[in-house]
Amino acid sequence: MAYEKFKILKTTAVPLPIENVDTDQIIPARFLKATTREGFGDNLFRDWRYNQDNTLKEDFVLNDATYSGKILVGGKNFGSGSSREHAAWAVYDYGFRCVISSFFADIFRGNCLNIGVLPVQVSPEFLQKIFAAIEADPNTEFEVSLPEQKVTILATGESESFDINEYKKGNMTHGFDDIDYLLNIKKDIEAFAKNTPL
Repeated sequence: MAYEKFKILKTTAVPLPIENVDTDQIIPARFLKATTREGFGDNLFRDWRYNQDNTLKEDFVLNDATYSGKILVGGKNFGSGSSREHAAWAVYDYGFRCVISSFFADIFRGNCLNIGVLPVQVSPEFLQKIFAAIEADPNTEFEVSLPEQKVTILATGESESFDINEYKKGNMTHGFDDIDYLLNIKKDIEAFAKNTPL
């Protein structure tokens, strides 16, 4: 299994109400030397989290103990810029399992779906409700249901549906990446090949 299975996530959320967050801000280029997925979480939003002397910037949300949870709530156009898959790796390795925004860059969305981070695109109006709920109470919990394709603000019961490709939905439900999926249907592939004339 490539990553944790995703079905229903119930957790608090970390707000990052900044628009046009690009992949170089998510994981700066100087940290892209590794070829495995581990360790990137340490440098998620590195230049926003740390001063040049490697001390923490106390005013950045990831350094604020008020906020926690497995959902990152970002502003419009999250994950723009270069296509580096390391940005999705950093989000996952830090501990986030879902990113909510009103718009995602397509490549970043695809990279997230490939490694077990669910990108949930909601309307701008519902996104503002999420930010408002967190501001009112940082301990507000949200429920993200992949089977129902719905995100709910549990304190108010307000919810909104989101779209996801059926193939990617199935893979996330089983914790599969593309290779895992093929290995899972290996017998079907072999049977098809055996019964298909050249």
